[in-house]
Amino acid sequence: MKRIVPHGRVSHERWLVSYADFITLLFAFFVVLYAFARADHQKQTQVVAAINQALHSSTSSASAEAQDTQPVAVAGERWLTPMQVKYDLGRMQHDLSQALAQQIAAKTVALEMGPDGLVISLREAGFFDSGSAAPKPAAMPTLRAIAARLSGTPYDLRIEGHTDNVPIHTPQFDSNWELSSARATSIARLFLELKAIPPERISAAGYAEYHPVASNDTAAGRAMNRRVDLVVLPRAKLDFAASAGAQPSGPWRKITEP
Repeated sequence: MKRIVPHGRVSHERWLVSYADFITLLFAFFVVLYAFARADHQKQTQVVAAINQALHSSTSSASAEAQDTQPVAVAGERWLTPMQVKYDLGRMQHDLSQALAQQIAAKTVALEMGPDGLVISLREAGFFDSGSAAPKPAAMPTLRAIAARLSGTPYDLRIEGHTDNVPIHTPQFDSNWELSSARATSIARLFLELKAIPPERISAAGYAEYHPVASNDTAAGRAMNRRVDLVVLPRAKLDFAASAGAQPSGPWRKITEP
């Protein structure tokens, strides 16, 4: 027998159930997509950061390599890069340390690589009498050995006279300025006489007590400060103009053979 449903009990809003289910599923779908998108963004950010870091390191390395290969000195037609200059001065330091091993052990000579170049420090005790600017006769073989090893190098030689802070006032020297300058000049004159360094590559200066390497409060410190420093360095003059011939571009320190 056919059942008759009264007209008043029929529901016309059942579609809302299906629609609500669809909206819920769609919302869940977009939530999942958003989660994947955020994860990809983080990975992309990490990848971009890694690439930037790699590029920065590569650029820094290339810049450092370019600086190490930029020519700064030339001997005749032989251009020297900063790395070659460091190696050359290091080799010179090694050779001098072997040749002057006895003087270094006696603490009358010291060798070190300074900010301008190789520093050969001659202590007063081994080279000068107190208050005198004339080298001791016993120091001449050492000075000749140094001159022989500096001969033919493509570098300048700056000779610096230094004293301690004890004032001096003699008929010959009125102050430490005069004494330090005279000692530097006497060594420069000796090297010129030995023809070790061309005259245009030698300079001499007196610094008195104003560039100490040790404290003047002790006798040992004052003895270290009384010295003449031979500074072997590339020429400081920079030539920015490209001259004729196959020469590198950019700034360089130019040293020509005599």
